[in-house]
Amino acid sequence: MPAKLKPWDEIRIVAPSKSMSRLLPEHVALAKQRLEQLGLRVTFGKHVMETDAFDSSTVETRIADLHDAFRDPNVKGILAVLGGENCNQLLRRLDYALIRENPKILCGYSDITALGNAIAAKAGLVTYSGPNFSSFAMPEGLSYTREGFVRCLMQEAPFEIRPAAVWSDDPWYRSDAPRTFIPNDGWTVIQPGEATGKIIGGNLCTLNLLQGTEFMPSLDGSVLFVEDDYIVSPETFDRDLQSLIHQPGFEGVKGIVIGRFQIGSRMTPDKLAAIVRSKPELAGIPVIADVDFGHTTPQLTFPIGGTAALAAPDGEEGAKLTIVDH
Repeated sequence: MPAKLKPWDEIRIVAPSKSMSRLLPEHVALAKQRLEQLGLRVTFGKHVMETDAFDSSTVETRIADLHDAFRDPNVKGILAVLGGENCNQLLRRLDYALIRENPKILCGYSDITALGNAIAAKAGLVTYSGPNFSSFAMPEGLSYTREGFVRCLMQEAPFEIRPAAVWSDDPWYRSDAPRTFIPNDGWTVIQPGEATGKIIGGNLCTLNLLQGTEFMPSLDGSVLFVEDDYIVSPETFDRDLQSLIHQPGFEGVKGIVIGRFQIGSRMTPDKLAAIVRSKPELAGIPVIADVDFGHTTPQLTFPIGGTAALAAPDGEEGAKLTIVDH
């Protein structure tokens, strides 16, 4: 478990997937300011602005920035710029011994799921699924995300996660896009029950890239946190979930927490419930959905390799989710 961030700690921004050149200068400045308002000192990897034909950069420079951040004793936390599509290119080139010997916070979501879960599996280090650096440039609607980041990465105590009051699925990074905040009806209990276990997961289709490799964490004894974006459909989520079910150790999964789907996915509560209930392997496992993480906003921060306790009653009481060890 890495040490928590404290006031005046240095946090290093790196680009293990998409380049920071994709961000507008004003968004970079605002995200930096927001992190500084939390008392953190923000520095940037040497190669964060490097870009290629894929809006990313070479494996060598991305690895160099990650290794520099873990090696530097002044750096206490590492935050990914953005997600993308190619983070798994790095996994065989990472120095897991270096990471193990220099434990520190690593946070990001989406494509960063591959990096966080691989480090948890290979180095035994708890990593974090949470906002990217770019997330802190959101002009409005950041409070829930910011509070979750602080509770998980800057405080020691266990904490209960509660549904956000509102959520949004608009392209907030476009200046011409209006913000639409939708009242949150709370989380959905698909299957009742209680579970406590090690947290594994993040973006489902990215996590599945690790299947059959040395970088896939053990699923035995886990509470799975999974989400996906607008690119998926109910049909593709179904097969991605089924693929995960086929993995060794899945029979030891204790519970499943599903993040909120983007509107473009065409997922509905009835379709999601039908998908879950169609799988005999999930019988008796508590499953909740519409939780505040993934590609909608706001989003919580949770520890990959930490511990969650889930209580999903069969009734109107509502589910309870607690991050126990983080």
